[in-house]
Amino acid sequence: MEEELKCPVCGSLFREPIILPCSHNVCLPCARTIAVQTPDGEQHLPPPLLHSRGSALSAGAAAAPPLDQEAAAGPACSGAGGSAAGGLGGGAGGGSDHADKLSLYSETDSGYGSYTPSLKSPNGVRVLPMVPAPPGSSAAAARGAACSSLSSSSSSITCPQCHRSASLDHRGLRGFQRNRLLEAIVQRYQQGRGAAPGASAAAAVAICQLCDRTPPEPAATLCEQCDVLYCAACQLKCHPSRGPFAKHRLVQPPPPPPSEVASGSPGAVQGAPSGSGGCKSPGATGAGAAGGNTTRKYPRCPEHEMENYSMYCLSCRTPVCYLCLEEGRHSKHEVKPLGAMWKQHKAQLSQALNGVSDKAKEAKEFLVQLKNILQQIQENGLDYEACLVAQCDALVDALTRQKAKLLTKVTKEREHKLKMVWDQINHCTLKLRQSTGLMEYCLEVIKENDPAGFLQISDALIKRVQVCQEQWVKGALEPKVSAEFELTLDSEPLLQAIHQLDFIQMKCRVPPVPLLQLEKCCTRNNSVTLAWRTPPFTHSPVDGYILELDDGDGGQFREVYVGKETLCTIDGLHFNSTYNARVKAFNSSGVGPYSKTVVLQTSDVAWFTFDPNSGHRDIILSNDNQTATCSSYDDRVVLGTAAFSKGAHYWELHVDRYDNHPDPAFGVARASVVKDMMLGKDDKAWAMYVDNNRSWFMHCNSHTNRTEGGVCKGATVGVLLDLNKHTLTFFINGQQQGPTAFSHVDGVFMPALSLNRNVQVTLHTGLEVPTNLGRPKLSGN
Repeated sequence: MEEELKCPVCGSLFREPIILPCSHNVCLPCARTIAVQTPDGEQHLPPPLLHSRGSALSAGAAAAPPLDQEAAAGPACSGAGGSAAGGLGGGAGGGSDHADKLSLYSETDSGYGSYTPSLKSPNGVRVLPMVPAPPGSSAAAARGAACSSLSSSSSSITCPQCHRSASLDHRGLRGFQRNRLLEAIVQRYQQGRGAAPGASAAAAVAICQLCDRTPPEPAATLCEQCDVLYCAACQLKCHPSRGPFAKHRLVQPPPPPPSEVASGSPGAVQGAPSGSGGCKSPGATGAGAAGGNTTRKYPRCPEHEMENYSMYCLSCRTPVCYLCLEEGRHSKHEVKPLGAMWKQHKAQLSQALNGVSDKAKEAKEFLVQLKNILQQIQENGLDYEACLVAQCDALVDALTRQKAKLLTKVTKEREHKLKMVWDQINHCTLKLRQSTGLMEYCLEVIKENDPAGFLQISDALIKRVQVCQEQWVKGALEPKVSAEFELTLDSEPLLQAIHQLDFIQMKCRVPPVPLLQLEKCCTRNNSVTLAWRTPPFTHSPVDGYILELDDGDGGQFREVYVGKETLCTIDGLHFNSTYNARVKAFNSSGVGPYSKTVVLQTSDVAWFTFDPNSGHRDIILSNDNQTATCSSYDDRVVLGTAAFSKGAHYWELHVDRYDNHPDPAFGVARASVVKDMMLGKDDKAWAMYVDNNRSWFMHCNSHTNRTEGGVCKGATVGVLLDLNKHTLTFFINGQQQGPTAFSHVDGVFMPALSLNRNVQVTLHTGLEVPTNLGRPKLSGN
């Protein structure tokens, strides 16, 4: 909120804020620095004031008198009674400095004009230095002259935020309404921060704000309309009790806040620079600005300064007093009570704030989303860097391997050529030695002079020479291999591909084939667990996966899971069955191809316990949920954790305790069986209930198949469910009690038991299906 409470000119918290016609606010002292005169009005300035226009802003601010010229002399300059101001305002001189002039043109009666922001100021507003007092003149007279020039000539002020210009009337800046509401909010904000609201303009005593004496005289009166402190002399000179000032109310100056009196700081006097940014608040020691102990002043009508606002003009959209309705320009306008419009506008503001609050909430969520995107960008950037390095390293490795292959080929070619040349050298050397020896021998024979001896060997020598000559056939003296290697490496396409290697704009494609992680795929009892992952270096996004499983008999695949997880467990399958599973990925572009099919074999026999979640609340389980009893004398039902829909299954129950001849029931049931009565009395269970002498088969409360033979402590009851033959068979101590036809073959059935507190049984599972009527061998828990 602090930014809303800062003046756009000085950057400090607002002090005496006024409301410009464009609805923006500005400090009253800052408004005096940015108010400018048009060229027509500028020629009426006194010559010393014209020459001071080129002075630096800092120097002008340092020599500036208290910023009260509008407050003290504005009303006086508007009437004929302002003699002090009029005396100085008469001596007009022509100005020669035209560089700082602005062209401001009024647009009809709207009070706005066109304005081109000055490049000399960061916010586009030309801030003029305060005019120092001319030599030889009193400070009060100079202030009166400046006020007379500013209020009597054509002046304008430009909003520092929207750069719209507004013309000043005869009242000057006092024609703009004081924003008391904003002033009170700033005061509360300062108090909340622990700062004294008037600390920058505090004074040990209330002093006159127009005195040219050093030090200034103590203040004698305070004008509530001008909000200026006067000593007796300055009140007679600058605020006479006649003319427009006759209606002003003069009161005693309020005492300074206790914190300011206790401080006693030499700098805490009127005109001391503000510690929060440079705005000087001349009314800081007056009513409404003296601190948190003073009564807040509410704005009054600027045209009838003694009247409070009481109505609201709908045409002008401004508060007015009753005199404005009777004799002012609002007499024919539509008005409403101020309180009613205040409540109405508050409701409209609250409603508008609800929309802003919703947008602020959305903006916060959006910022969280953007921060998440930042984190994702960081993570994805690292992933892509690692991916790029891996891809480039793979290219380098492939090039290195290919380089080794090519070097091997060159080496083999070189060795082959060398061998051929050396073989040819050795062969030629041998033939040359033989030919040379034959030649030397023949020359020696020719040198002999014995004709008979020569003729004896000449025929043989001639044949040998001919044979030797024939050995040097055509091509014998030509190299069999060339020194040139007839190997040309065509690397241009590869170099071109490397030069063209760049990132492509990824178009969303269907995801690749998921890779099944066989080391994580497993089966347990009648459930299977499958795991898969996305292949590495995959650029296509994946929105989710579809897992499909067949029926265990090689039938059609069906979807069993759709989601983003890469690990899935499917329960409730058939025992002793072989299932085929496959998975595929999908995204916005479509569905990718299937993975390889994995084959999973469920358990041959069923291992299960009693289910504590499905049993009646009176059932008591122990021994890792393998032993069951009951706390009630009534029969209560408990189910097993396994579910069967196919095949043959066998389990046993050992009677640990049997008192007072109860009737426990053993069998199978649906998950929705009634659990507060004997098993088999409803249509959701099929059971054999037994006492100490005989047993009956019961379903839908129908008793059939009475068989002799009961149970006692230590007895064993076996249950054989064969969904292939549609039978349910019971055994007591190895003796068959049935079989009983079991026509309901559709759906899922679970082992079930009903008993009361006189019975305790222990469950044994993981047993092979018996092949005869004898008792099967116990092989499980």
